[in-house]
Amino acid sequence: MRWSYVTRLSSELARLDATAQAELVASGEVTSAELVAAALDRIERVNPEINAVIHQREEPARRDADAVGEGSFRGVPFLLKDVVAHSAGDPYHCGMRFLRDRQSVAQTDTFLVQRFKQAGFVLVGRTNTPELAASFTTEPLAYGPTRNPWNPEHSPGGSSGGSAAAVAAGLVPVAHGNDMGGSVRVPAAHAGIVGLKGTRARTSLGPDFGELHGPQAHEGILARSVRDVARVLDVVGHPSPGDPYYAPPPLRPYVLETTADPGSVRIGFLDADPAGTVWAVVRELAAALR
Repeated sequence: MRWSYVTRLSSELARLDATAQAELVASGEVTSAELVAAALDRIERVNPEINAVIHQREEPARRDADAVGEGSFRGVPFLLKDVVAHSAGDPYHCGMRFLRDRQSVAQTDTFLVQRFKQAGFVLVGRTNTPELAASFTTEPLAYGPTRNPWNPEHSPGGSSGGSAAAVAAGLVPVAHGNDMGGSVRVPAAHAGIVGLKGTRARTSLGPDFGELHGPQAHEGILARSVRDVARVLDVVGHPSPGDPYYAPPPLRPYVLETTADPGSVRIGFLDADPAGTVWAVVRELAAALR
């Protein structure tokens, strides 16, 4: 592939969600190798400005693209947040200088990572996170701050800030995150993308954990579209061996819900915190929804 072609392709693909990219591969218009090459090109050109990707898998990703099998997202480039979901042979530092300095490498895939691979995703790297994912900004001393691609003077939030910034900047169409108290939802809001913290035990934390932070921490998804979140959840939202409990299966695929008529709905809201502070913006939003 000529460099100019790859660069042009990466710019065109940056506007597409994962579903659209997978459709290009399925139709033969683009190969898996071309999708991955375009993502790596965009990471090389854009990431220095935002510091979203801290570990690239350039050569492994190219090999994986050539060998990828079938799956709903065959050949689509994907990023993992560098905490909880580890991938065999790749750095795993959780935002910690201690692990970075010792060049810690994961020995196995988590069950969720196995499912991402089975879905056809090609892992092109790992994204920045605050130390032990314990902050609403992504500014670890180990790797420095991640910048919001909409305004580099601002933060994309945390703790899945690296994944959110990468998706918002079009480095990849969808990425992994996890959430205990807002670590997917906050970055999704700050970056203007879609984020989901699923139902408790909808996705597996195994084999390392049965539950995490008593059971408040869940694996999640950050994407450019609602349909991507639904389709990814359809392929990864199942129990795994050893899970202490699991969420009841859906009545039908989540992707069908994205086009279903919701009928009449009621939305509850709180307009004050326990200290009594009025949230004017929440009231404004409630009025708009009415």
